[in-house]
Amino acid sequence: MTRSRRNFLGQALVAAAVFSASPAFAQADGALTAPIGTLGNALLAVMRLGKQTPFPQRYNMLAPAVDQAFDLEDVLRVSVGSYWNGLPAAQQRKLLQAFRSFIIATYVSNFKSYDGQTFLISPTIRTVGADRVISTTLDKPQGDALRMDYVMHETPMGWRVRDILLDGTISRVAVQRSDFASQLSQGDASRLIGSLDQKVSVLSDGSMNA
Repeated sequence: MTRSRRNFLGQALVAAAVFSASPAFAQADGALTAPIGTLGNALLAVMRLGKQTPFPQRYNMLAPAVDQAFDLEDVLRVSVGSYWNGLPAAQQRKLLQAFRSFIIATYVSNFKSYDGQTFLISPTIRTVGADRVISTTLDKPQGDALRMDYVMHETPMGWRVRDILLDGTISRVAVQRSDFASQLSQGDASRLIGSLDQKVSVLSDGSMNA
């Protein structure tokens, strides 16, 4: 297993949540897969730049694709769970900003070199309730492929990611919910905000600070 794959899966191995609802299958359509295709192309571009390019530059390059692909507020709300509605609006906004930075920085940190990888989207889409699941792989000439399935839901802005299933089964949102719970209290997310800001600093080797 490659180092990038181990890093990206590291936290997820703490708690696994299998997406077990029985799926139906359909062929992909452009409106559904376009955000994932844009994200994949942006990841490859960032990987080609490599570590010799300053982290903030790669971060800013990837950020628009993450914003286009993800419904970050929905992902955060589910990750925070019942604590979300008890947070003041100002803290919700500050937490969302810190969470967005953490998501982008995590991608940049884990996808930092290019060795002939290709990003592939499966033409077959799984339907689970109102959600659609897009299966992708990051292949390289030598080494293991990294599989990530994107759980999409329809929003007023179009189809957006609400969860990632690592290796096709491990829910990133479920892992985050477990991680975040110990850093939240009713009406206060300051510990979680501080933790996410610190993680961004570590991932960027100190080049990005809140």
